[in-house]
Amino acid sequence: MAITLTETAAARVKEFLASRGKGIGLRLGVRTTGCSGMAYVLEFADEVAPEDQVFESNGVKVIVDPKSLLYLDGTELDYGKEGLNEGFKFNNPNVKDTCGCGESFSV
Repeated sequence: MAITLTETAAARVKEFLASRGKGIGLRLGVRTTGCSGMAYVLEFADEVAPEDQVFESNGVKVIVDPKSLLYLDGTELDYGKEGLNEGFKFNNPNVKDTCGCGESFSV
């Protein structure tokens, strides 16, 4: 089981953490919502719960709760710009379908 970040995504997370002034890494999870059933949740992590899984990728700690890990195992997080839009992109091998708006997915 693993969650990875591209060099570009890791650099962006480090920038966000530095400007925030605190945090130990990035918390990645899923929640039930949207047309297709699930959506990604990204938050800065200030602590690690005993049940959390911690991965390190390109110098960034990625913290995932056990329930979310079932849906996120093997995911690579990237960061990119397309026109005026920029943001994190999830390359998740578990996704079977996404909604038309791109906000949710199903496995």
